[in-house]
Amino acid sequence: FTPALRDFNLDRRVWLISGLAVIVGAGGAALAVLLLRAIALATNLFYYHRFSLQMVGPAGSPLGYWMVLVPIVGGIIVGIMARYGSDKIRGHGIPEAILLNGARVEPRVAVLKPISAAIAIGSGGPFGAEGPIIMTGGAFGSLLAQWVKLTDAERTTLLVAGAAAGMSATFAAPFAAVLLAVELLLFEWRPRSLIPVAFASVTAAVLRVMWLGAGPLFPLSAETIPSGARFAILAAVLGALVGLAAAAMSRMMYSFEDLFGKLPVHWMWWPAIGGLGVGVGGLFFPRGLGVGYDNIAILLAGRATLGLVFGVIVFKSLMWAFSLGSGTSGGVLAPLLMIGASLGALSAHLLHMPEGTLALIGMGAMLAGALGSPLTAIVFSIELTHALPALLPLVVACIASYTITSLIMPRSILTEKLARRGHHLTREYGVDPLEMVSVEDAMTEFADEHAAALTELPPAYTFPVYTFRDETCRSAAERMATTGHIRLAVLDRDTRQPRGYVSLQDLLIGRRRFVEREEDRERVFRLMRSQTPEPPAPAVTREEPREHPVEHVER
Repeated sequence: FTPALRDFNLDRRVWLISGLAVIVGAGGAALAVLLLRAIALATNLFYYHRFSLQMVGPAGSPLGYWMVLVPIVGGIIVGIMARYGSDKIRGHGIPEAILLNGARVEPRVAVLKPISAAIAIGSGGPFGAEGPIIMTGGAFGSLLAQWVKLTDAERTTLLVAGAAAGMSATFAAPFAAVLLAVELLLFEWRPRSLIPVAFASVTAAVLRVMWLGAGPLFPLSAETIPSGARFAILAAVLGALVGLAAAAMSRMMYSFEDLFGKLPVHWMWWPAIGGLGVGVGGLFFPRGLGVGYDNIAILLAGRATLGLVFGVIVFKSLMWAFSLGSGTSGGVLAPLLMIGASLGALSAHLLHMPEGTLALIGMGAMLAGALGSPLTAIVFSIELTHALPALLPLVVACIASYTITSLIMPRSILTEKLARRGHHLTREYGVDPLEMVSVEDAMTEFADEHAAALTELPPAYTFPVYTFRDETCRSAAERMATTGHIRLAVLDRDTRQPRGYVSLQDLLIGRRRFVEREEDRERVFRLMRSQTPEPPAPAVTREEPREHPVEHVER
């Protein structure tokens, strides 16, 4: 047993960060409620010309053909705010706020983002409220973290905690909010960040029940959910088809973004042009305006007409992609849920099967494929509907969709924006190969003459930079990175006597083992043993350093 090595790197600061995360969770929930009320107020002002916080949709407005002008006005206001306030309020991205600028969100962005989102959505923008809510909660967490003396990693944790709190409060989905943080925001699975984020999400969920009521948002009757192998196969096929649609949605949206980039006008006017597209689309399909949570409820309840299904698939998709490509402020979750549910409902109409169940499966599959977050999509769909019997077909569909999009899409719909800014991002989680190799396995032991020379050192002599032989190669590599030394003395932890040295080249052993494990193929079990023995693998040699190890350590 070695007390220096543990399964997880965690210290007592987790209590401080968790305490701050509870505050962030409460603030994120409060901001979520305020933003939902602001969207309702903006909708009433734009479409009904009244001061009211009643949750209404633009489709019932008495404006008639004048409704086409409302999204244009909203786009002009958002463009002016972005030009003279902060251009960081534009777009739909979430991860860039975490990866860029050390998790520091400017105070004016924290204020302008929710206001611009309320105007964009309240004026008919076919976006989800959850994206701006997540960004606003994250901004609150970032501002609190900047006020306290914290590291970059701790600021990131509180920013993500605020984002998870916003999602938890909006959808009554605390578990899915934590998974979203892991799969799409934290880019790690560590107790140091997972614990505070969970505290924030649970805090927001508790306050959500007090302020907005308990879930589920879209209840689904469990009696309508089929079971069996045939339905599981159908779910897999539907998931794969929805995965193709998710890839098409992402490419369409970014194609519109490229198109706007070629326009000979300043980007400040792009949201107004996007608003024109939304207004025209709203003339043909008024239910495509605004967030449209009521449309999702109808689809999952199995009461959607073919007109609503085709309207969402055709008009809502075009309105959403065109307007979001213009750089206005809005979210992607609700439109993706609606489009995926419509694809599932369409398949139910064609196959004469329960519409609500297939709408649920299509909704989860669209989220899994577009975001590249299958665990979040599965749990999120269950928390939205409380339809636990649908878990098996939902898992099959989400994994099928995720498989398709992982093969044909280099990035998710959210991380593609980062790539277009020149920032590479990998979302594969795994243990560092250097963490699985000890220094003792990689070090070069001192020869007898070198060991004898070390015994002549003064008794009180201490090595300036060293590592213990029971530490991992990862900790040795971090020590090299922070000190600038490329060779460290290796000491015995109990006796503090030198046993050898480890060089930068020695640390490559862990990486080499990882590459061999990933690339070397062999048949371990054979039905009939071959008479011709296979040639032995070539031995891996390691070049010895030319410099005397003792002399280098003493310097």
